Amino acid sequence: MLQPNSKLSIKAQRQAIFCELMAYLTPQDQESVRLLATKLVNMFEHGRDIGRRRVMVAYGGGKDSTYTVGFIRTVQLYVENMLGRTFILRIATMRQSGMPYSVMENIERVYLRLGLIDDITAELIVIDHDQVSQFTRDLPVPQHLHTINRLNMLMNGHRTAGDGRPTFCNSCNLSVASFYGISAWWRGGVDVVVTGDSLKEQKHYFTWIMRLAQNAGMNIEEYRELGFHGLLKVLDCVSQAYYRELFGADLDAEVPLRRVHSGFADMIPTFISIYEHVSYRVNDHWNFVTDFLGFQFDELAFSFTESDCANPALMAHLRGLKAQYVQGRSYRIGIEEYLELAKSLMVKKEMPENLIRMAISRYDNEIKICTMRHKINAFAEQAYGVSEQQFVCLVFSPFVGRGQSLPYFLQVYHPEYVTQEANIHSLLADDKQVPNNLLQLQTWLENISGMSLREIRALYRNSLVDFESNDSLIARVRVGDPHKKRIKTVDPRSGEEITELISGR
Repeated sequence: MLQPNSKLSIKAQRQAIFCELMAYLTPQDQESVRLLATKLVNMFEHGRDIGRRRVMVAYGGGKDSTYTVGFIRTVQLYVENMLGRTFILRIATMRQSGMPYSVMENIERVYLRLGLIDDITAELIVIDHDQVSQFTRDLPVPQHLHTINRLNMLMNGHRTAGDGRPTFCNSCNLSVASFYGISAWWRGGVDVVVTGDSLKEQKHYFTWIMRLAQNAGMNIEEYRELGFHGLLKVLDCVSQAYYRELFGADLDAEVPLRRVHSGFADMIPTFISIYEHVSYRVNDHWNFVTDFLGFQFDELAFSFTESDCANPALMAHLRGLKAQYVQGRSYRIGIEEYLELAKSLMVKKEMPENLIRMAISRYDNEIKICTMRHKINAFAEQAYGVSEQQFVCLVFSPFVGRGQSLPYFLQVYHPEYVTQEANIHSLLADDKQVPNNLLQLQTWLENISGMSLREIRALYRNSLVDFESNDSLIARVRVGDPHKKRIKTVDPRSGEEITELISGR
C-alpha cells in the first residue's frame, strides 16, 4: 500500500504529465478534451462518485489507437484537475498471432510515457482469446491462443484458396467482438466504452450484422433493443454458424471454443464516440504520437493499412505464392497485384504520402521483394508455425471438394507423388484407421499442409467457397467487405486473361 507522501508524489507526476499532454495537443484537441471531460462528469452524477466509475478504451497498439489512448488519458487527468479525483481508465489489448512483438514494445513505451504503469487509476489488461492478464511487455502467448489462431487461418485459407480477408480477418473480427464482451464486463464491468468509430459507422455495422444474421436464418427481434449486449448475442449466433460452416461436422468440437462473449443484460456500458471531436489524419498529430508518445513504425507491424499487425504482409505473400505456383507466372507479379490493392486502400484511408511510400518501397525491386519474402516466412514460422511449403499447399486448396484440385497440385508442385493420387483419395475419403502401407503417405500429407489427418479429412468433405453465390455465410461476409478490388490476371490452365477479385488490408 502506498504511503501518503507516495500518493502525493504520484498525483504530482500525473499533474506534470497532464500539463505536458495539453501542451502537445492542438487547440482543437484541447477543447475536445474539455468537452468530453465535462460530458463524463455530468454523466457520472456531476462527479460525486466518479472515483468508482470505469471508462474503457481498446488499444490495438497501432498509430490511431495510440492517439486515442493518449487523448483519453488526457481526459482522465483533466477530470482529476477539475475535481481532485477521477475515473478509473481501463485499457484493453487483444492479442492474436499476427501481432508482432514490436507492438507490445510500442504499447509499453506509450504506457510509460503516460504514467499508466502502476497507476491505481488505470487498469491495463491483455485478452488472449478468453484469458485476461495484466499487461506486461513480455507476457507469454498462451498455447491455446496460438492453436486456435493457427487452425482458423489454415481452415479459412484452404476453404478460400488463400484469399486475403477470409484467411486472416474473418476469424479475427469475430475475436474482436468477443474481446469487447470480455473486457467490457471483466470484474464488474465498465460504465463507458470510448470508441473512435463515428455514430454513422456504428449504425452501419449494427445494420450489416443484423442483416447477416437474418440471412443466416436467425431470429434477431429479441436482441434489437438490447444495444451492445444484443449485438454481441447476435454476433455469437453468427460466429457459431460461421464456424459450423467452416469446420463441418468432422470438427464440430471446435465450434463452442469460438463463442462470442456477450456480457450481461443488466449492466450494459454506454458507448461514446470521439470521432466528431478529433482528427484521425496521422499528420494532424504526428509529433504527438511519434515524438511525445514514442510510437515507432516497425517493418513487420506496419503492413500497408495496418500499424499493429503483420497479416497484411502475409496476404501479399500468399498472393505472390499463388501467382508463382498456381498460376505459373512469378512471385513478383503477385506482389505487384497486391500492392495495387493495398495502395488503393491506403489512399482511401487518407494515409500520409510518406507512410504509403514507406510501405510500398519495401517491394520496389527484386532484392527487396526477396528480403521481405524471407522476413515474412520467418514471421509465419514464429507466429503461426507454418512454412512457405505449407502456404503453397494452402493456395492450391488441393483437399477441398473431395480433392478437386489435387491432381493439378500434385502435377505442378509434387510430381513425385502423382502416382499416389488414388491412395490419397482413399486415405481422405473415410475415417478408418490408416493401414500400415499408407502411414508414410499420411505423414507426408500432414507435413506439406501443417494440418492433422482429421483436419485434412474435414477439408475433403467441405467445398471451396464460391464467392459468386449467396449460399455460403463465408461468401456473404465478403460481399459486405469493402477491402477488395478486381484485377486482371491469367487463367493458369487456359492461358486466357480473366478478371479476379482479391481482398486484403
